[in-house]
Amino acid sequence: MTANTIFYIIIGIIIINFIIDKVLDSLNAKHFNDKLPKDLQDVYDDAEYKKSQNYKAATYKFGIITSAFSLILTLGFLFLDGFEFIDNIARDYSSNSIVIALIFFGIIMIGSDILTTPFSYYSTFVIEEKFGFNKTTIKTFILDKIKGWLMMSFIGGGILALIIWFYQVTGAYFWLYAWGLVAAFTLFMNMFYSKLIVPLFNKQSPLEEGSLRDKISTYAKTVGFKLDKIFVIDGSKRSTKANAYFSGFGSEKRVTLYDTLINDLDDEEIVAVLAHEVGHYKKKHIIFNLFASILLTGFTLFILSLFISKPILSQALGVDIPSFHIGLIAFGLLYAPISEITGLIMNVFSRKFEYQADDYAKNTYKAEPLITSLKKLSKNSLSNLTPHPAYVFMHYSHPTLLERIRNLKA
Repeated sequence: MTANTIFYIIIGIIIINFIIDKVLDSLNAKHFNDKLPKDLQDVYDDAEYKKSQNYKAATYKFGIITSAFSLILTLGFLFLDGFEFIDNIARDYSSNSIVIALIFFGIIMIGSDILTTPFSYYSTFVIEEKFGFNKTTIKTFILDKIKGWLMMSFIGGGILALIIWFYQVTGAYFWLYAWGLVAAFTLFMNMFYSKLIVPLFNKQSPLEEGSLRDKISTYAKTVGFKLDKIFVIDGSKRSTKANAYFSGFGSEKRVTLYDTLINDLDDEEIVAVLAHEVGHYKKKHIIFNLFASILLTGFTLFILSLFISKPILSQALGVDIPSFHIGLIAFGLLYAPISEITGLIMNVFSRKFEYQADDYAKNTYKAEPLITSLKKLSKNSLSNLTPHPAYVFMHYSHPTLLERIRNLKA
């Protein structure tokens, strides 16, 4: 197989992926105006349903523009030997392969982010603003960008530098050391993400004493779940959309509730949502997802180790000097179909786990407040209640609202 053949395989993968996504988006859009099923007719009144349809249409049209721009940018970069151009710039500053790789990816990441920032700005300050979701200020928007760049530089750059060093020192076995590094980092972040990273972007405070905390504590005791750390995060700083999540293990496990969730739901509904999250913990879903992620990372790194040393990867992207960082880009593009397949498999498991967590909440608490909470959250985020089944299969990590409600009522 020649470098030119690999180049056109990459082009084919990119174009086919784009076509599949747009076909799925189009199929999904045709269901935006469907009549709501009987079990969901109380979610929206006529005016609210019209608003949700307009929101879905706006995000759909905007998605076409952003994905088309991304496609044109990517194809143009490939056909005009953009990777060779950036590689030459990086090599002008250093002869050290690790430094070259860091400069190369730094230019790629920051350049890409700058080019897509206008789209992010429009999404936040035009579309989300128009439909009443946005609470982000210009200052917060800019600070989030800067903080994201700094985190990418220090954390992402540090991990990349170590992986390349492993490759230089151990050769074909670098993937084992890289796997160990990524696994350790993944475990560490699962334990301490809420304590170390979240405070850089949001304020967290312990849930105040009162009826809600008492109800949560009472429920936790009934299911033998020790829960001392319950935090409220200022999600309203950026959006009106609500959420809750579970993080950490052992002494570090905690539940984080968005302040918007507390404002949107009553106490019974919040406890029901919490019962669902406890269900994920009790059913070992968090551990499964963690170790599945680590295993998939190991598999990917192993496949990478089989090809990364082959000069043909770099040559396929128009770069004559073989290097780890160019090979990594080519591999990532070629690996995309496998990544899609593993993503689909993980989504199948995820949807199954959501049913199990709902069942746990229903059996240990109540079904009705969970149903009403799901309806309120869907209403407040103007969710699509009539998605196309193919779109759900390809993209949804959760069952649809209708499927969850029917399961809870069963």
